[in-house]
Amino acid sequence: MTMWSAPTHPSPIRATVSIPGSKSVTNRALILAALAEGRSTIRGALRSRDTNLMIDALRALGIAITEHPSDPSVLDVTPGPMHGTAVDCGLAGTVMRFLPPAAALARGDVDFDGDPHARNRPQRVVLDALRALGASITGDGLPFTVHGAGELRGGTVDIDASGSSQFVSGLLLSAARFASGVVVRHTGERVPSMPHIDMTVEMLGEAGVTVTRPSAREWAVAPGAIKAVGWNVEPDLSNATPFLAAAAVTGGSVTIPRWPQQTTQAGDHIRGILSAMGATVHHDGASLTVTGAERLRGIDADLGDAGELTPTVAALAALADSPSELRNIAHLRGHETDRLAALTAEINGLGGNCEEISDGLRIRPANLHGGVWHAYADHRMATAGAIIGLRVHGIEVDDIDTTAKTLPGFAGLWQSMLDASAEAPERAPL
Repeated sequence: MTMWSAPTHPSPIRATVSIPGSKSVTNRALILAALAEGRSTIRGALRSRDTNLMIDALRALGIAITEHPSDPSVLDVTPGPMHGTAVDCGLAGTVMRFLPPAAALARGDVDFDGDPHARNRPQRVVLDALRALGASITGDGLPFTVHGAGELRGGTVDIDASGSSQFVSGLLLSAARFASGVVVRHTGERVPSMPHIDMTVEMLGEAGVTVTRPSAREWAVAPGAIKAVGWNVEPDLSNATPFLAAAAVTGGSVTIPRWPQQTTQAGDHIRGILSAMGATVHHDGASLTVTGAERLRGIDADLGDAGELTPTVAALAALADSPSELRNIAHLRGHETDRLAALTAEINGLGGNCEEISDGLRIRPANLHGGVWHAYADHRMATAGAIIGLRVHGIEVDDIDTTAKTLPGFAGLWQSMLDASAEAPERAPL
């Protein structure tokens, strides 16, 4: 763990920040390429702990993945017969939920384990669903073993996906290779992070897989081939949000190049959130620019479709001049850490006023002071501390290196943003 002094920046930040590829798109593309008919090329792939864990796992299963010598973000993926192996999931939900359905198609035992906290993350929904579809599995959570038989019957399965949209996406991504495809029926309350399921469905369509929606709570994947595709990975919009937040909290202006016109990434929700909090948001078709205002307003926000943005939005809310309520995010209690409890503890530890409610957070204005901001081995908790540090002197993030999960080199990129602002005219501290 590396203790990091979060830099304070009382003057407006003015910078352009290029963000690497989307983790969500990269790991979905890797699964689809591994199960495709023929070689696929992925361009702009994110290289981070989560995506490297997926690459290592697929290689261990028997998939050939080679990176271009001059650009490790370009990957050639060639499918092959999959066999038994051991898989390290780390703390990556996409690995522990997306890979078991593919592992059921291997021949041999595939043993899954991960970081200590990963053993607390909900997993049984996917494993029970696979059992209902014909798989043999030992265990109900990490560590567990998928006893691959080289094929899977498939069919119709009822699941409660209210804990994570990844339960649905994980089943859909491999389903075209099941003998009968799959029909997934959600039986619980609202499915969180629906844009991630939309992303899965869209990418399956690009790979020639037929996906239908018999009802609002059902997804049906027909059996058939998965085409080899040349994937072009968008920037990771959720990873971009701390940098855009930096503009909002300092009254500056930050531009993110290559922001897509249309996307299924949940990170795109930051546009409406920042606008509601008083910032000006401009998309010119090629990039997104956020310009902060003198006043950062609180927000009443339903983050059910964009729960991964909660640490960024909570950091903004802690610096706002009016109360905020962040709702429909109870599922964050099962993320890398219990993010609702963690955000409450850390904001209050700096003198803030954050209350955990049944499905979210209530945050009221307060004068914050310096102190240690604990990251809980959670990349988005670490970046939230960096945002608060821009306005509050003496913030120490206890584990900035945990950002390597999805954005290696975050601290250097953050400092580069500040260095680019060094010549900007100063104004009175906010």
